[in-house]
Amino acid sequence: MVKGLVQLMALAGIVACLSACAPRFGKLPDGPRLERIKRSPNYDREVGQFKNLEPTTMLTSAKKGNRFFTILKFLFGTMERPKPPAELPMAKIDFRGLDRNVDLVVWLGHSSCYLQLGGQRILIDPVFSDSAAPFARFNRDFNGPYPYSIDDVPDVDILLITHDHWDHLDYPTLRALRQRVKAVVCPLGVGSHLEYWGFDPAIIHEGDWHDTFRLATDVTVHVLPARHFSGRWLSRNKTLWASFMIETAGRRVFCSGDSGYGSHFAEIGERFGGVDLALMENGQYNMRWRHSHLLPEETVRAAVDVKARAVLPIHTGRFSLSDHPWDDPYVKLTAACGDNAFGLLTSTIGQVVYLDGREQHFTPWWESVGSGE
Repeated sequence: MVKGLVQLMALAGIVACLSACAPRFGKLPDGPRLERIKRSPNYDREVGQFKNLEPTTMLTSAKKGNRFFTILKFLFGTMERPKPPAELPMAKIDFRGLDRNVDLVVWLGHSSCYLQLGGQRILIDPVFSDSAAPFARFNRDFNGPYPYSIDDVPDVDILLITHDHWDHLDYPTLRALRQRVKAVVCPLGVGSHLEYWGFDPAIIHEGDWHDTFRLATDVTVHVLPARHFSGRWLSRNKTLWASFMIETAGRRVFCSGDSGYGSHFAEIGERFGGVDLALMENGQYNMRWRHSHLLPEETVRAAVDVKARAVLPIHTGRFSLSDHPWDDPYVKLTAACGDNAFGLLTSTIGQVVYLDGREQHFTPWWESVGSGE
C-alpha cells in the first residue's frame, strides 16, 4: 500500500512537471503541414517518421536487450572530466556596434552562432538559457555566468534552426525573439513548434532537403541533408533535421548541424564547389551513437569533403551531453587536422571571426584552462 502510494505520488509529480513545462515541448505537425510532410521523399509513411539517406542506428554498440541499460549507464554513470576546472575565456562584444556590411561570424558557445553576411544579421540555433533540457537542473551550462542575453542581440534578419532538439531549439530564447525576427528557415515540421510559441506563420520558411530560399537580394539559404534524428520528448523523427548553406554574391558559409558522417558531405562539396567557412559539429560524440554525431576525425574528413577553406568547430564549449572530457573535441580535432589545407579557427566564445581575409590569431585556449577533475 505504501509502495503504491509512493508510486502514485511520483507519477503525480511527473505529470505536474510535464504540465508546467508543456509549452516547452512544442507542438507536433498536423493538418496541412503534416500532409506536406507525408509527401516528402525523406519521410517513411509506413512508420510515420523521417528517415536518413543512409541506414542509421541510434545505438550502434548496444544489443536490443541492453539498450535501456546502456542509456541508464550513460545518464547515471561516471563521466571523465565533463566540466572545465575554471571558466572558459569569453569575450563580450557589442553586436550593434559591428558594421553590418562586414562579413563575420561570432561563435556563442555550443552550436549558437551570430553571422553577418551580405548585409544580413543571421542567428543559428540560439540558446541563451543556462540549461539544454526541459528541466532546469539537467544539462546545465558548465561555464558559470554566461555573458550574453537576448537583449544583447540586435533584430535578426534570418533565423536558422537545424532541428528541434533542446540544445538547438530553446523555448525561452525563441519566445523572447519571436517579435524581433524577419525570417526563419527551418526543416520540415519545425515550424509547428515556432507557430505554437507565437511566431508569425508568414515569416516561417520550412524546407525539405535541397529546398532553396532567397531571403534578400544577395543572400540565399539552401536546406541540405544531415544524418541525425529529431524529437523533444517521446515522439521521434516527426520533424526533419538539416544542414545549411548560406550563399551570398561572393561567399559561402556551411553549417553542418548535428550529423553523423555520410556521403552527403561529399555531395554538398561537389554541388557547391567549396565553401569559405564551415561551421562543423565537433563535440557530444560517442562510439555508441557515431551514426548521428561526428567523431573529431570524421569532422576533418567531412570538412575536406565539403571543400572547406576554413573550419570553425561548434557543438562544444557550453554543455556536456556526452561522456567525453570537456576538452577532448579540441585535443582530438587539432591532432586529426594534420596537414589538411583548411584553416582551423579555434575561436573563443564571443571572438569576432572576420571573413574578409584580414590577419587573425587563434590559440589553443583550452590548454590554458587546465584539465580539471
